[in-house]
Amino acid sequence: MPDLSPPLGALLASAPPDLSDAEAMALARLHFGLEAEPKRLTSERDLNLLLRDAKGAGYVLKIANRAEPHAVTTFQTEALLHLESTAPDLCVPRVLRTLDGATEVTLADGSLLRVLTYLEGTPLHLAPRSGPQRRAMGRVLADLSRALASFTHPAAEQDLLWDIRHAARLRPLLPSCPDPASRDLSLRCLDIFEAEVAPLLPTLPWQVVHNDLNPHNVLVDPQNPDAVAGVLDFGDMVRTARVCDLAVAAAYQIDPEDALGSLTAFVAGYHEAYPLLPEEVDVLFDLTATRMITTIGIASSRAASHPENAPYILRNFPAARTGLQALTALPRDAARRALRQTCGME
Repeated sequence: MPDLSPPLGALLASAPPDLSDAEAMALARLHFGLEAEPKRLTSERDLNLLLRDAKGAGYVLKIANRAEPHAVTTFQTEALLHLESTAPDLCVPRVLRTLDGATEVTLADGSLLRVLTYLEGTPLHLAPRSGPQRRAMGRVLADLSRALASFTHPAAEQDLLWDIRHAARLRPLLPSCPDPASRDLSLRCLDIFEAEVAPLLPTLPWQVVHNDLNPHNVLVDPQNPDAVAGVLDFGDMVRTARVCDLAVAAAYQIDPEDALGSLTAFVAGYHEAYPLLPEEVDVLFDLTATRMITTIGIASSRAASHPENAPYILRNFPAARTGLQALTALPRDAARRALRQTCGME
């Protein structure tokens, strides 16, 4: 089995691939027969370019970070192929084949090149939010998770820093947080996670999950923002406790003005389509907070190391900080009861 466990944070510490637009377009032409105008897309780890051909069709040319093992990149590609064959109605990117039918190209420096279809829509972080939208997003994530439940791959066992079951590792990163109040609150939540949540995770249902349904990875219909138009970025997929995936997504659904209502709306949509176990519901509140401190810890540390890319790296930091404050202001036991009631368990 290939080595899937680079040193902690090695991938996050490696700069994205450096390739000129002309070089990238030459590769697109050679391997995919694409003639298109390139536009750089912001990415924390990989090189991503939006290509539009003469007919207006959009594609994303992706060159994986050199620190990412090939097996991990292939894991992402094969997951999309699995979804294409088993859940064709899901609004996710499709893999474009090369002129000779391959799904990936190994470049001279060892990097892997892929091209995916480009999904149209309004990024969620630019759209108005609502309860019906949160419920719809819960259903979409449930449909995606249910489709991935039958997918396996050796690289699914990768050691991923963003997998919140490893949240205890974040302790050394939290001193980088520029906000002392957020740092102290994060440490208290981490104590709860280590003592009460982490020991239960091995006993819960596990599967391959998307693991990064943040507002930059979701598209909605411009004419109807309550309708989800696409799910992007499968780069953080991993096999972990299923409820961790729900907690990751829930962390970005918290409305500080109605923390509990926004959380329960999202969870209700998920549970309707892919029912949760009572044991999963009982840890969801704390896991949602854990995702927020994961964002705070990793983003703070990474931005300090890469100030030139700090605006992109810190894009989710303000929401995580505000959301964590709002979530932890709720009485913990009452919030857990409300989640049980939402799922018809009380």
